[in-house]
Amino acid sequence: MNENPEHSQFSLFKERRFAPYFFTQFLGAFNDNVYKNALVILIAFQAAQAQTDTNLLVNLSAALFILPFFLFSATAGQLADKYEKSRLIRYIKLLEIVIMLLAAVAFYLQDIILLMLILFLMGAQSTLFGPIKYAILPQHLQRDELMGGNGIVEMGTFLAILLGTITGGVLISFNSGIILVSITVISIALLGYFASRFIPLALAPEPELKINWNPFSQTWIMLKLVAQDRYIFLSILAISWFWFYGALYLAQFPNYTRFILGGDETVVTLLLTLFSFGVGLGSLLCERLSGHKVEVGLVPFGAIGITLFSIDLSFAVQNPLHDTGEFIGAMAFIAVWTHWRVMLDIMFIGMFGGFYIVPLYAYIQQQGNSNILARLIAGNNILNALFMVASALLAIVILTVLNFSIPQLFLIAALLNAIVAIYIFTVIPVFFIRFLAWLLIHTVYRVKKVGLNHIPRKGAALLVCNHVSYVDSLVIMACCSRPIRFVMYYKIYQLPLLHFIFKTARTIPIAGRKENPEILEQAYVDIKEALNNGELVCIFPEGGLTKDGELQPFRPGVERVLAVAPVPVIPMALRGLWGSIFSRKRKIFRLPRGIGSQIELTIAPAQLPETITALQLQQYVSELRGDWR
Repeated sequence: MNENPEHSQFSLFKERRFAPYFFTQFLGAFNDNVYKNALVILIAFQAAQAQTDTNLLVNLSAALFILPFFLFSATAGQLADKYEKSRLIRYIKLLEIVIMLLAAVAFYLQDIILLMLILFLMGAQSTLFGPIKYAILPQHLQRDELMGGNGIVEMGTFLAILLGTITGGVLISFNSGIILVSITVISIALLGYFASRFIPLALAPEPELKINWNPFSQTWIMLKLVAQDRYIFLSILAISWFWFYGALYLAQFPNYTRFILGGDETVVTLLLTLFSFGVGLGSLLCERLSGHKVEVGLVPFGAIGITLFSIDLSFAVQNPLHDTGEFIGAMAFIAVWTHWRVMLDIMFIGMFGGFYIVPLYAYIQQQGNSNILARLIAGNNILNALFMVASALLAIVILTVLNFSIPQLFLIAALLNAIVAIYIFTVIPVFFIRFLAWLLIHTVYRVKKVGLNHIPRKGAALLVCNHVSYVDSLVIMACCSRPIRFVMYYKIYQLPLLHFIFKTARTIPIAGRKENPEILEQAYVDIKEALNNGELVCIFPEGGLTKDGELQPFRPGVERVLAVAPVPVIPMALRGLWGSIFSRKRKIFRLPRGIGSQIELTIAPAQLPETITALQLQQYVSELRGDWR
């Protein structure tokens, strides 16, 4: 069975288990931004008439929207784990309708205080929906749909933010703008509720959970819960850093456009559109680049791209324009070829941001405990909000206190991103290792995967494969989303450069009895421990790389392993690697046999450990490999 799925992520729009949910969350994000931008413009207009501080009111409105994420995320996470999610979503959408009706009244009265209070209520409603937004996906999507589903959600979120911001600004600018905005937000809330009626059931993972209504103590409890799993916690920190970085950039676009580029508000909209398009494009490409599996190897790829294009953006405009009171529009801006560098940098920052963020959300959904997933997402939302506030404070310090320019701020942010990325990939080495494996099979090779479904999603298994090249383990690792403990000849394990990779991947070195009996015995101890812990272990029973491309006799060590740890045995065969740069047929300095060469990993169904022998496994692998070496 070929495990390269033919279905596209867009086919999810035909599925009831995804489409109603997508349109519900899309309409909610759209409505939030219609209201927020209309309110900001109204505040600016009224404040100007009343000769009050516009900046104070605008920043206060931003703070009021984000404040509920600190106050209510802990409660929202508990509710999403305790109750059935589709019903919760309908209640939340009904709340949105009530809030929008109040908003219409407030707009009619043009009562700024009431409008600000409603903005706080909208933030609270978004906070309640936040944990459900990502926690429901693993309940309705298959594992090979998580990357595509998350990609569509991220694309939809940024598109909704962009369209909502533009719509709110356009509607409020009309003479009857208040009426138009009121009708729009109520209508969108009603459509959102209608869409939510079609979301299938998503059963509560922990219905017996007792709700702690104290937001402060529960927030602390939730953050400790997040910190229990080191990899999940660090992944959430990585997501929070993305929102720190994104918030810092998006907040500077208006002043960057006016004082550095000399553009008007249409240029601001153009840059926001390019950024949102980039995020959407990167999010959608994640499924294709990952091979329909959760691939955290894309995270370093995204971090590198964000850093490089951010650095370039900081140098893109060497001679900032002075504020003359005259600003060019979007069409005139596009007509200047030097501006294309700015536009491409911003679009690619967004695209690589998509590569960065989508795998992280999918990883948490896949690896997080399903019974507490909503609370993990709620903890993530709390940290996201905290990091976004921190980004605003950092921007104030750098731009106001230190008097740096916006391009200098971009450069500082890019360098900080590089430091954070290096730290993350040092403490979570699996991200970097999977990046190397992903890079290998997307540059040197094109891998066809056959029978990948035979590798169990959970539990121990012994993978048995032929040994053709020095990168066999990286190829297998790139094809399988589960971590694998490889058993490898100790001299290959000790090769320069590769040693770091193998050690970080917790590879188990092994030696012949005559070469080093201590390494051999320790290897068997490590293999037994790994299998008893429910891990996947992969061995190459030939005992070394093939010298002529043919399958060498399987050694009896595999039988010894199964005698002490009887687990399912899964035969595998690598095809097409013989003759490549990494095999013994070619000299190491010779170029690969065609960049993008086709290879194949073929996997057979699991065999019972009680009846299998080394000779039988050799025959299985030989049949799987066939004549293609």
